[in-house]
Amino acid sequence: MDGSDSSDGSCDYDGFFDRLNPEMCVVTAVADGERAGCLVGFASQCSIHPPRFTVWLSKANRTYRVARAAHHLAVHLLTPDQRGLAELFGGESGDDTDKFARVPWHEGPGGTAVLTDAAAWFAGTVLHRTDGGDHVGFLLDPLHAEATDRDGPLLRLSDTHGIEAGHAP
Repeated sequence: MDGSDSSDGSCDYDGFFDRLNPEMCVVTAVADGERAGCLVGFASQCSIHPPRFTVWLSKANRTYRVARAAHHLAVHLLTPDQRGLAELFGGESGDDTDKFARVPWHEGPGGTAVLTDAAAWFAGTVLHRTDGGDHVGFLLDPLHAEATDRDGPLLRLSDTHGIEAGHAP
């Protein structure tokens, strides 16, 4: 495919998107006595002053449903050797599995669920939600961040090939 417009007026962006290799993260949400978390590939810093970060959650998964009522979210960075955490949070559905029963975690700022073994994490206040189609963007104002001594590159999309989504698309 050459990325040109097709006969129905749509454009084939596969040539562009197939080249992307974003860093992955695990986002956790806590609201109304429920905890949820999922592997996220759509996330980025979006402002320097003031610092802001946006994570995009799929409307199809449980984390989104919990995050709709959450006032804070936690965003966790993983390293490639933490593929097991990526498989748990990306390949298992919170509708069927208590992911937090299988990993060490603690309560963080704003009542967030912080994955103890993450390479780095931050908790942020949800400032705004934006519908982007099949995902909703959560604009976060960072409250607190921590990094561990786990050095090296971060987990990227290419490191997660073979993880089947835990929820139906």
